[in-house]
Amino acid sequence: VQLQASGGGQVQAGGSLRLSCGASGGTFGNYDMAWFRQAPGKEREFVAAIRRSGGTSSYADSVKGRFGISKDSARNTVYLQMNSLKPEDTAVYYCAVDRQQWASSRWWAKFRDTSEYEYWGQGTQVTVSS
Repeated sequence: VQLQASGGGQVQAGGSLRLSCGASGGTFGNYDMAWFRQAPGKEREFVAAIRRSGGTSSYADSVKGRFGISKDSARNTVYLQMNSLKPEDTAVYYCAVDRQQWASSRWWAKFRDTSEYEYWGQGTQVTVSS
């Protein structure tokens, strides 16, 4: 599986960006997917995740109500719509794929863990200025 992330850039606080992550080399409809981010000097942290059906998603508390994750199986692409951006959202954003098709109970327990994801995109930089 190969992932290609795009859509990052520089924006002022309060602005919006939409990140895209295209997947190739597998069956997109079978993937649980997620976005993580990593700021300089910090560990990679969970941002948002979506189940393979696209019907269930979850967010970090820090982005809840501002970010939205969605999945377009026709385009093999997962999106992260980011609104009301803040300087603390500045980071490299990574998309990730979990192909294991875990049951719902396990997904809810593990979707925030970087170790659950086998494939990662190359990252796209988001910079929010105050």
